[in-house]
Amino acid sequence: MYRYFGQILTRASGCVDSALPASASLRQLRSYSQAADKDDDPNFFRMVEGFFDRGAAIVEDQLVEDLRNRETPEQKRHRVRGILKIIKPCNHVLSVCFPIKRDNGEWEVIEGYRAQHSQHRTPCKGGIRYSTDVSVDEVKALASLMTYKCAVVDVPFGGAKAGVKINPRKYSDNELEKITRRFTIELAKKGFIGPGIDVPAPDMSTGEREMSWIADTYATTMGYHDINAHACVTGKPISQGGIHGRISATGRGVFHGIENFINEAAYMSQLGMCPGFQDKTFIIQGFGNVGLHSMRYLHRFGAKCVGVGEMDGNIWNPNGIDPKELEDYKLANGTIVGFPNSTPYEDNILEADCDILIPAASEKQLTRRNAHNIKAKIIAEGANGPTTPEADKIFLERNIMVIPDILNAGGVTVSYFEWLKNLNHVSYGRLTFKYERDSNYHLLMSVQESLERKFGKHGGAIPVVPTSEFQARISGASEKDIVHSGLAYTMERSARQIMRTANKYNLGLDLRTAAYVNAIEKVFKVYNEAGLTFT
Repeated sequence: MYRYFGQILTRASGCVDSALPASASLRQLRSYSQAADKDDDPNFFRMVEGFFDRGAAIVEDQLVEDLRNRETPEQKRHRVRGILKIIKPCNHVLSVCFPIKRDNGEWEVIEGYRAQHSQHRTPCKGGIRYSTDVSVDEVKALASLMTYKCAVVDVPFGGAKAGVKINPRKYSDNELEKITRRFTIELAKKGFIGPGIDVPAPDMSTGEREMSWIADTYATTMGYHDINAHACVTGKPISQGGIHGRISATGRGVFHGIENFINEAAYMSQLGMCPGFQDKTFIIQGFGNVGLHSMRYLHRFGAKCVGVGEMDGNIWNPNGIDPKELEDYKLANGTIVGFPNSTPYEDNILEADCDILIPAASEKQLTRRNAHNIKAKIIAEGANGPTTPEADKIFLERNIMVIPDILNAGGVTVSYFEWLKNLNHVSYGRLTFKYERDSNYHLLMSVQESLERKFGKHGGAIPVVPTSEFQARISGASEKDIVHSGLAYTMERSARQIMRTANKYNLGLDLRTAAYVNAIEKVFKVYNEAGLTFT
């Protein structure tokens, strides 16, 4: 079922295109190039700040107008600008160095960081990544993105991010456990971890195993007397208090982000495409956790993957690539290169022909250098910050829809569900599962008895056969069902809010600015209503 967004479109006379302003007219409203350096390799944190400034410039007048108090217009303006200045910077950054003894007897000093962008809501929330590219500016940028992501999807967390400057492939499992546990202690000593303070999660090169080590370390040290200690981190294994659906959550969130816009007839008309996934092709850059699960759900709903790119090579098959077969091949061989029924793609995979492009690798992949060569009409950002401001400007000029990274919030949404599960100390559905199942069976029996009383049982009992869809749900909702349903609802509601914001401020296809405006409005409201007691 396809939709037209908002009531304005349903009331508008004329074609759908008239409801969305021409993207070219938007360029005069914003100073795109302020966040980018001349060589289009901007500092990541300044890049995010530049996107924030774009949104703030558009929403400022509306925030002033919406204030309902006894201040003069000038005082209201000062208040709004002051709170926007509070929202923008990163509040706290922790830098740590600690030694580990390696398996060969050598000693090495490990460097790590944790940034907390905002405490307007607590706890702070954000992943831990292991990468040699980790820097202070990177964790600050990612922490700020987390603040805006949480605001967009109405998850009551502030933004945070951590990074350890290592290449995990060069360390044994024993060494990685030492590093993870020691980093946890360093965070705990400085008050940068705790169920109500700061809650990490998996990110690049970390997963359930590392989160389990973190939870165990905190619970057996600083959190020894805290019954909620295991809520200090999310993304844990089920046995350690994790939640079903967390591993696939980020990729599933990317899918839902695409789904909500690709089924919107107004936007698809603007792009010259038909709504729906059928006959759509897509390319994934980065076949990690996000790329794999994005590929799975898109494939399941009828889209065709024609190309996949990784650091060590790209593969191409215009007839389609099966995600399960590719996953099994990579697990067996450690690479996607040489995958059967595909050919190597020597050029830049981002510039290959497709309808949907999903950059799910790392930041600053789409720049001024390659933006003019992108053939996709929809870009869904699976990674954080893959598009520079210069490239964003070019995509708007070329009428390409970019579904921004701050709408890719499936991971933090399900992390929120896991955090709540840990605080409640009961899994979702456990208290209601049997009651719902019995209620559904009684409903069927009631219908059957009503029919038999009405028509009699001359030919025998009247069977009431449930449909296959009802049969699948008759036993009640499992934890996984509840998580998937909650994530789908959250993503749909957030997409609707962004569509309304884009329509309200006449932003056309500039969904990134609409998302930032939406996030700024929500964070501003929290600061304004909480008050600034200590200033």
